[in-house]
Amino acid sequence: MKNLAGLREEVKSWHDTGKHLKDLSELAELGDESLRSELEAEIDKLERELEHRSFRAMLSGRYDHDSAILAIHAGAGGTDSQDWAAMLQRMYLRWAENRSFTSEVLDEAAGEEAGIKNVTLSINGDFAYGYLRPEKGVHRLVRLSPFDSAHRRHTSFALVEVLPQVALDEADVEINPSDLKMDVFRSSGAGGQNVQKNATAVRLTHIPTGIVVTCQNERSQLQNRENALKVLRARLVELKQAEKEQEIAVLRGEYTKAEWGSQIRSYVLHPYQMVKDHRTGYETGNAQSVLDGDLDALMETYLRSADH
Repeated sequence: MKNLAGLREEVKSWHDTGKHLKDLSELAELGDESLRSELEAEIDKLERELEHRSFRAMLSGRYDHDSAILAIHAGAGGTDSQDWAAMLQRMYLRWAENRSFTSEVLDEAAGEEAGIKNVTLSINGDFAYGYLRPEKGVHRLVRLSPFDSAHRRHTSFALVEVLPQVALDEADVEINPSDLKMDVFRSSGAGGQNVQKNATAVRLTHIPTGIVVTCQNERSQLQNRENALKVLRARLVELKQAEKEQEIAVLRGEYTKAEWGSQIRSYVLHPYQMVKDHRTGYETGNAQSVLDGDLDALMETYLRSADH
């Protein structure tokens, strides 16, 4: 029913666009010069809408319409990399806010001095996964380190994972309760006295694959378990997809193992400002705007190049 409602809404919106186009054509055929400025404004608006729709039509992967789970892991580099992971978290939360998506921190491990070691976010909204999937990979930051007393230039790395937030009734995977080991422990993060006193944090281990998921943001052990299951299901779906893609790549003779060293994007803050996507060659000199969540141009350029 959910899929049907979504398809009906999509078809209706296309019919509305077609009606709008027909109405504009009929007005233009009148040849009334007094309507020219109004028609030009409406045509510009329609062209932008069609451009948006043509792009949205490319988000046709099986899970592209889903919400997303986004995980960020600080790489080697100590405090600088942990601070960089926190900067990326802020960037994606700002991007989600700009799109009126809702977001929730499912699990977070703070750094010793600053930043975060890792964080898992739930980003909820239509096509969140479709938009975010270009972000998967290693992100590299070059800047003057605020944690270096000599103020030298440092390079930091962080790994971003993007998973589809698969509904229980849509997933290709089945999770057998006997395959799960659950541990509960006290939350290490902030969250009030109840979180600190009670063992509400949950660690799930999927025995057949060895995948481990922790969730500790909620006060309720049950809620944390549900969130952990959500993340585990998403990881198992990704594992199944990766195995399928690897099998196809091996048959084609194209398979290369993904390694930490192959960064997808560089963010340079010194000696000049630039953000460059190494897969598409797209770059912008407004690094601060990107770090404030202005990611659409980077995402769309990648999706257009990858899908066409």
